[in-house]
Amino acid sequence: MRKLSLAMIKQVMELLSIGLRREESASKSLLIAIRLGYQKAIAKSLVIALLIAPTLAHAWPWSMDMANQVSIKPQESVDPANPGMNPFPKRSVPVPGTATSSIEVKDKDAAFKLVNPVRADAKSVDMGQRLFTIYCVPCHGKSGTGDGLVGAKLILKPWNLTLSNDMHPWNSKDYPDGYIFGMMTFGGGVMPVYAIDLSPTERWHIVNYIRTVLQKKAPVAASAAQQTK
Repeated sequence: MRKLSLAMIKQVMELLSIGLRREESASKSLLIAIRLGYQKAIAKSLVIALLIAPTLAHAWPWSMDMANQVSIKPQESVDPANPGMNPFPKRSVPVPGTATSSIEVKDKDAAFKLVNPVRADAKSVDMGQRLFTIYCVPCHGKSGTGDGLVGAKLILKPWNLTLSNDMHPWNSKDYPDGYIFGMMTFGGGVMPVYAIDLSPTERWHIVNYIRTVLQKKAPVAASAAQQTK
């Protein structure tokens, strides 16, 4: 009986030990699951934070550093005691220019009907050449045939502005001065809008240069200053 009791006690102890080990293993598994859950939650939070961070970054004060500089903005007062826009002088009047602008010309159809108000004299053509070199040469090239360095990289080749263009015959009634003016004013295709960069008078200067030099349609008239000499 004593041996039997010892054997039973030993068996019970082994069962209890096995139970304890299983319980310990279950606890470890539970802890591991909890840890994994925390890690996944942290990972998700980091991903969400990374996705939101660029949006929040624009809300910080430094996002306006490039706009709010120490430089004086156009028409801004240089007097700290009187900030804001400088008022125009009393009895001031607008600078005289042509009567056409991107505001008064609502679309290309309206620009098409315009008559060039700037006389194609030497001064106008010279100014047109300078402006053409700055704004037009990169795409249309110095020759005006569309062989500019930038134009070579475009999918659509810039128009040939000379009379060698068979596709767009510039000597026809379909392409008057107003058409060229409208293209510079409103753009088209890969042609950018130059109404902001060039005043109406400057655009007409370019038209005069294209007509008298690149297309050689008419001799350059002498400017008023040259005529008085």
